[in-house]
Amino acid sequence: MVNKIELKPNQTILFTGDSITAAGRSEPAYGPLGHGYVHFAGNMLFAKYPQLNLNIINTGISGNTIGDLKDRWRRDCIEHKPDILSVLIGVNDVWFQQTSYGGAGEQVYFDEYASTYSKLLSTAREECGCRFVLAEPFMFCSDRENQMFKDLQVYIEVVHTMAEEFDAVLVPLQKKIDEQIGQVPDEKWSVDSVHPYLWAHAWIAQRWLEAANL
Repeated sequence: MVNKIELKPNQTILFTGDSITAAGRSEPAYGPLGHGYVHFAGNMLFAKYPQLNLNIINTGISGNTIGDLKDRWRRDCIEHKPDILSVLIGVNDVWFQQTSYGGAGEQVYFDEYASTYSKLLSTAREECGCRFVLAEPFMFCSDRENQMFKDLQVYIEVVHTMAEEFDAVLVPLQKKIDEQIGQVPDEKWSVDSVHPYLWAHAWIAQRWLEAANL
């Protein structure tokens, strides 16, 4: 598994996923990168490498599971011909299995999650020849008995498997959160254990850039 991204002039970096990636990108005040980690990571890249003329795209959509991503993969990924493709997906696949969370979407169990994830990355590699940055889905949760948190661990392992299979950069978000959750309480990160506060989006962007050695 590689741990470095080599940037070249005029490359397209595409971020996709669910609401954590979207972060209001469709709102006029926040488009096109949103106000979340893509905004922070993207603008740090613009600032650090202004001479490269990078093209950074955000195609995250709120509420998406891996199944939703599959349905729009060609339009929102392949047709952009990314050189670097960053994916953060999975927490909704688990969220919608937890009736206590009131999720109205269609849950995706880990075997379907794994097979779909692999097919999507295979298609992108074959048609775009892109490099991958894969981020662990995560929760800001110090309660190790929380059922959603426990279920999410299997999905995180799938992302590790995908990173190995596709020589991707792995962004170990849950691991890094777990290292700090004892020092920074759950409620400081997020109102619902899933959607980061603004500073936590900046923190995620730091972890993304760190993992890619950018």
